[in-house]
Amino acid sequence: MHHELAPTVMARCDELATLSCDAHTLTRPAYMPAMRAAHNRVSSWMRAAGMTVYEDAAGNLVGSYPANRSAARTLIIGAHLDTVRDAGRYNGSLGLLVAIAAVEALHRQERRLAAAIDVVAFANTEGLRFAPACTGSLALTGQLPKDALYAQDETGVSLEAAIREFGGDPEHLAQDARRPEDLLGYLEVQIGPTLEAQGQPLGLVTAIAGATHAQLTLRGTAGHAGALPMNLRHDALAGAAQLILAAEKIAQTTPGLVATIGQLALHPNAHNVIPGQVRLSLDLRHPDDDLRLQALNDLQERAMALAQQRGLQLTWEEVQSHPACTLTPTFCARLQQAIESAGCTPVALTSGTLHDAAILATFTNSAMLLVPSRSGLSHQPSEAVAPEAVAAAIAAVGRFLESL
Repeated sequence: MHHELAPTVMARCDELATLSCDAHTLTRPAYMPAMRAAHNRVSSWMRAAGMTVYEDAAGNLVGSYPANRSAARTLIIGAHLDTVRDAGRYNGSLGLLVAIAAVEALHRQERRLAAAIDVVAFANTEGLRFAPACTGSLALTGQLPKDALYAQDETGVSLEAAIREFGGDPEHLAQDARRPEDLLGYLEVQIGPTLEAQGQPLGLVTAIAGATHAQLTLRGTAGHAGALPMNLRHDALAGAAQLILAAEKIAQTTPGLVATIGQLALHPNAHNVIPGQVRLSLDLRHPDDDLRLQALNDLQERAMALAQQRGLQLTWEEVQSHPACTLTPTFCARLQQAIESAGCTPVALTSGTLHDAAILATFTNSAMLLVPSRSGLSHQPSEAVAPEAVAAAIAAVGRFLESL
C-alpha cells in the first residue's frame, strides 16, 4: 500500500531516535533534556500539520486540530515519547507520528471533521524514571494517586519536582484533567507482536491483560567471602536466585501467565562480599485477573517460605496494579471497518502490554491499532516495521477519523 506520508513517518522515527540522554543507546526518560528536545521536534511537526500545540499541567504534549463546528467532542489519539533503557525507535514514537500524519493529510485537504482531534504524547508511560508508569494518562483522566508526586527517581528527584522543572504545574493536575462527557473516545496506535504468520499488516487490540508490578527486597547478612563458612551464610542473592526460578516456574505451569524479573540491585555489590541485600522487580501479567492474583498469592507464599528457610527478611511492595480490560466493542468495530476499508483484514488479539489505552478504557470509548514489529520484537534496538504497514496504518487512522 502507498501513502505519501509513510516515508516522512519513517524518517521522523529515525530523527527522534537520535534524541537520547545516553550516547550509546536510545534511552529517553520522562521530563529530561532529551525529552524537551523531542517535544520541540514533535511540536514543529504538529504545527506543520495544522495543529495548535501546548503542554498540560502533567507535561503531556498536546496537538489540537479543531472541529468544523463549535461544542464538538474530542477524539484523543495517544502515544508516548519516553522509552525504556536501550530502546528501539518505533515503540511509542511510531504511533504518535502516524497520528500526526493522519491529521496532516486532513490539513492538506483543508478538511475539518465533526469531532476535534487531540494528538497527545503522554508523559512517563514506560515508567523508566518514575513508578507508577502511565503518569500522563493517569493525570489526564484524573486518576493519578496523590502520593505519586512523592515518587523519586534513582537520583532522589521527586515526580513533583521533575514536572515543575519541565514546565508543568503539579498543583493544577486535577483542574487540567479531561471530563468524559467532552470526549468522543480514544485511539492508540502501537507496534505489536508479529502478525506475519497471518500475512496481515495490521492488528486490532480488543482487550489488554491485567498486570502487577511489585518491588521485592531480600535482606540477609553481608560477610567476607573467604572468612564465612557456607553453613553460616544468609546470602540474599542466593535466595533471590531461587525466587527468580520460582517465578519462572509458576509462569511456565500457568497457561497464559508471564512473569519477569527485570531489575536486580545488590548491596554491597563487591566481588569478595556476600550479598547482604537484593532488591528485585516483579512483573506479572495475565488476561484473567483471578488467575493472575492466584499466581501472585502462590508466589508470595513461596517467597516467604524461601526467605524463612534461608534466614532472610522479605519485604514485598506493590508498586502498580491494573485489572484486565476490554476495549469498547463499538469503537473496535469502527476501527475494524476502517482497517478493512484501507484494504487489510485485521487480526484481533489481546495485548499483554500495559498501554495508556488501559487507563483511557475505564474513562471513554477506546480502540487500539497494532503495526507489527519484525519478529514481534519490541522494547529493544532491533525493532523494525515495514513501510507498507506504516502506510496502511496512516490510511486506516484516516478512514477511522472520517467515520467520526
